[in-house]
Amino acid sequence: MNETHFLNRRTKLLALMEEGVAIITSAPTQTRSNDTEYSYRQNSDFYYLCGLNEDNSVLVLVKTPESSKTILFVEAYNAESALWNGARLGIEGASERFSVDEVNDVAEYSERIKELLREHINLYIDLYSDSARLVEAKTAAQSLHSTRGVKRHIRSIRDVTYLIGTLRLIKSDEEIEMIKQALTITAEAHHVAMRECRAGMREYQLQAQMSYIFLNNGAESEAYGAIVAGGNNANTLHYVDNRDTLRDGDLVLIDAACEWELYASDITRTFPINGKFSEAQREVYEKVLDVQLRVIDAICVGVKRDWLQTYSEELLCDALIELGILNGERHTLMEAKEHKKYAPHGIGHWMGLDVHDPCPYVDESGESLAFEAGMVMTIEPGLYFRADDDSVPERYRGIGIRIEDNILVTESGYENLSAMIAKSVEDIEKKMSEN
Repeated sequence: MNETHFLNRRTKLLALMEEGVAIITSAPTQTRSNDTEYSYRQNSDFYYLCGLNEDNSVLVLVKTPESSKTILFVEAYNAESALWNGARLGIEGASERFSVDEVNDVAEYSERIKELLREHINLYIDLYSDSARLVEAKTAAQSLHSTRGVKRHIRSIRDVTYLIGTLRLIKSDEEIEMIKQALTITAEAHHVAMRECRAGMREYQLQAQMSYIFLNNGAESEAYGAIVAGGNNANTLHYVDNRDTLRDGDLVLIDAACEWELYASDITRTFPINGKFSEAQREVYEKVLDVQLRVIDAICVGVKRDWLQTYSEELLCDALIELGILNGERHTLMEAKEHKKYAPHGIGHWMGLDVHDPCPYVDESGESLAFEAGMVMTIEPGLYFRADDDSVPERYRGIGIRIEDNILVTESGYENLSAMIAKSVEDIEKKMSEN
């Protein structure tokens, strides 16, 4: 993605701001243990606005009634640091690469930010971040507020992440291509898992097969911690141990995907370990699939996400009645939330630079947002019947099924970006028999 895209995003953010200063910080490095660190992952908002993938950097946007200014603070080039950790862009490199008004040494940030805050009344930051750079800015604002003779000082501290989140809701063509590339790799990984799955394998061995596909195709990492849940483990929604043995006759639920250039994909498929759905497994699976297909088919510009959630719950409740797990009228059961025991999670979430994109779901008045072309959302209904739940007919106990796809809202309706990944009973069984 070239610099023009990042420049346009900064321009849009400045247009949303009132007069003031916005500060967006890079992500810090994270210690894994003692003196070793996790692989670096940039703060998505920071990356969205400038495309820089270095830590210890700060982006500052300044808006006045007459003009605006963009200042980037980066680490200056250091030969010894470059020897051990690799070269950074430095001030000169960043000046050549980014279309900003100033590039400064981050060592000068503390003094510079005090000067900038002295001239403005609004400060835009991530209100919930504990970033040391943001703490410095708030401390400087408080100091100026209590200093005599200062004519202007910060009077309002506002949440910049909400403004950025509204921009991130609508994906550009370039962003959609990033997501599609992540999904192309993720599709191959899921199909390999289907073909290689055997009773007696460990869950982590399937995960390893998928991780190899991710890395071998150039994806830097998983988009989130993979779930490979055999049998009753699928009924733990955030199961990540991935250590158990896969057993003949069970299903395995795999919720795993990669990211490409920091853009996520998010896919779940559930399939039989031995390659053939049992009658009971097929009954439940086709109920969940029918719900998913009907919910996806309802997506179009103008539909509200909270309506889609209600619609999905109605369909899942109907499925539970048809399976004989719930008895009674749908509206009565839903009022009592009886269906939530077996379908506890939402129908989906925004997806983009984060697997759970932190974009707003409601407007400033609290009303649910209507879909617009360019939004990307997961659709992931599920039914979960624990092995120890005596309220469920015995034939269904231990079955947990989720089916998840990534859907782009378009002017004419929707596009299932992950439609290439086997999903019907017939396609899954065919894929699993290809070896």
